[in-house]
Amino acid sequence: METKLSGRLAIVEQDDWLKPVEGAMTERYAHFCRRLSGIERTAGSLVDYANGYLYFGFQYDPVRRGWWFREWLPGAIDVYLFGDFNGWQRTELPLRRGAGGVWSIFLPDESFAGRLVHGSRVKILVHGRNGWLERIPAYIRRVVQDEQSKDFSGQLWAPVEPFDWNGDRFDISSLGSLYIYECHVGMSQEKEGVGTYAEFAGTVLPRIKEDGYNVVQLMAVAEHPYYGSFGYHVSNFFAPSSRFGTPEDLKALIKRAHELGLAVVMDLVQAHYVKNINEGLNELDGTDHHYSLPGPAGEQPYWDSKLFDYGKPEVEHFLLSNVKYWLDEFHFDGYRFDGVTSMIYTHHGYTEFDSRDKYFTDVNGDALAYLTLANKLVHDFRPGAVTIAEDVSGMPGMCAPVPDGGVGFDYRLGMAVPDFWIKLLKEVPDEEWNIWEMWHMMVDRLGTVKTVAYCESHDQALVGDKTLAFRLMDKQMYTDMNRSAENLVIDRGMALHKLIRLFTISLAGDAYLNFMGNEFGHPEWIDFPREGNGWSYAHARRQWSLSTNGFLRYSFLGEFDKAMIGLMRRYGVLASGFAYNHLMDEMNKTIVYSHRGDLLFVFNWHPQRSIPGYEVPVPAPGRYRIVLSSDAKRFGGYGRIDESVDAFSFPRTHADGSVGHYIKVYNLSRAALVLKKQED
Repeated sequence: METKLSGRLAIVEQDDWLKPVEGAMTERYAHFCRRLSGIERTAGSLVDYANGYLYFGFQYDPVRRGWWFREWLPGAIDVYLFGDFNGWQRTELPLRRGAGGVWSIFLPDESFAGRLVHGSRVKILVHGRNGWLERIPAYIRRVVQDEQSKDFSGQLWAPVEPFDWNGDRFDISSLGSLYIYECHVGMSQEKEGVGTYAEFAGTVLPRIKEDGYNVVQLMAVAEHPYYGSFGYHVSNFFAPSSRFGTPEDLKALIKRAHELGLAVVMDLVQAHYVKNINEGLNELDGTDHHYSLPGPAGEQPYWDSKLFDYGKPEVEHFLLSNVKYWLDEFHFDGYRFDGVTSMIYTHHGYTEFDSRDKYFTDVNGDALAYLTLANKLVHDFRPGAVTIAEDVSGMPGMCAPVPDGGVGFDYRLGMAVPDFWIKLLKEVPDEEWNIWEMWHMMVDRLGTVKTVAYCESHDQALVGDKTLAFRLMDKQMYTDMNRSAENLVIDRGMALHKLIRLFTISLAGDAYLNFMGNEFGHPEWIDFPREGNGWSYAHARRQWSLSTNGFLRYSFLGEFDKAMIGLMRRYGVLASGFAYNHLMDEMNKTIVYSHRGDLLFVFNWHPQRSIPGYEVPVPAPGRYRIVLSSDAKRFGGYGRIDESVDAFSFPRTHADGSVGHYIKVYNLSRAALVLKKQED
């Protein structure tokens, strides 16, 4: 790509709002260009540069016949390699310091064959300013915990037979619109315990496929010492969590997903790392400025973790190698980059973005340049791969192409939407909901920025918060979700649960996300084992049987979600652009809009008012048939509408002389209809 600035950036040329800050945008792009040019001068290309995982850590040398071990530790005084292969003798095998603070040792087969083998447990002993400490190598590909001592150690992971990827040629770009099912492998089973990659592949992947989603977004992949961190306090960036199985088990999961037509996107955590000295990167070479800036600048005070120094070339190399590693070794189809707002601002996003200047002050330019490099790397190495930014700020250019002056993400998460729904449910009785505010919240986004819409994710399901279902129905879910019970709280909750999800998916973005179990209103929060709950797994699981139990109403919500996803996919709604608004009836709290010119959505948010013969404007004259009714009995509704009866349009002359076309529908309270114009 062209890395020299010549004239105005396309992103500025196309947006007058950015012209007053053109200097900042130009310097941002120039910063990236300088970094990329330096990489290309030394490595030839960004893809070739990001090969740290093929150099550091354990690498077998077939010519010399033995293992190399290398570690970047510029601040270290002495470094030793040890493990079960040498009887845990800590100072028997010293490493030699080389250029740039890279320490290395060669372990020939003639001395170590039969001892240093696949599965050998290993550590390094680092003598630094912080003393003599046993540490885990930064590029280690597997980390395991001793059941008795709870101590973590690395493992040399080198199976005799490489994983068989034969036939795996999946391309996420073939899917079209993305319907994302956010998952956590460990809590994906119904049992009170930790689920495995193999169990997930066998039981959850088929469910995702059947429900109509086409992307699996995996959380907590990289190793993390504290299970309750939800995978966000990463210690070992190249090691898939051993809690769930082996690296081959994860590869098998991904291959199986691809066979089912499902893409697998990794929740990539590079915004911070765990503070732990024993397990993670913190002070690995004995200094506080190894992977971080020194002092408070290296701390993430809100998350009790450490920040990366994105301006240091070795850290940049480590992180870019990590990006390529998961795509290359595990065939992931892309990434959701976690904590982007924290990365790109020195205040980590803890401010109101209420003016243009706020986007260009307190900016971490090194982090922005790094993210641009990471996006270019992903798309250079795997052109069809997808990147999603978890950015609450709305930083200009986040999803613009890199050559245009953007950061290069494909999508951003529409994080304001779930916040809106939670605030609305907490603070405003639904009979007072403002339909104009609801409409504007769903459509308030740039058409040039692809957005992942969602009304709730894992964030809203954690202990201390509540899912939509629990906010709507609360304790009544424990007593009155059986089909024979009559409960107005449950009826209201189920009706609004369906409306909120359909409203969000059909208006708020170009892709859609759901957290596992929320589609059928999973009743309980997520609370990982901890001292405060007696180390219980009772709330760190998914009770799938609730959705398949014929006596409970959860199945109704699950069936509606399946039908909703099916409708969106069948008619390509997410790819059809913004909806066209036909009617905003504040008195009857009714919103009518269309997609594609032939698909009509009618939402009645009124808690009581059902109106027979309600006149609805339509995008074109013709015959309309109901293709989805949230009130259908199979979705737990009252079945007040005969869906087999078509509605025929009729003309009406407006006051200005124009002619509009209308149909009449039974406009049901707390219900939504989707109608499709029929081809006669």
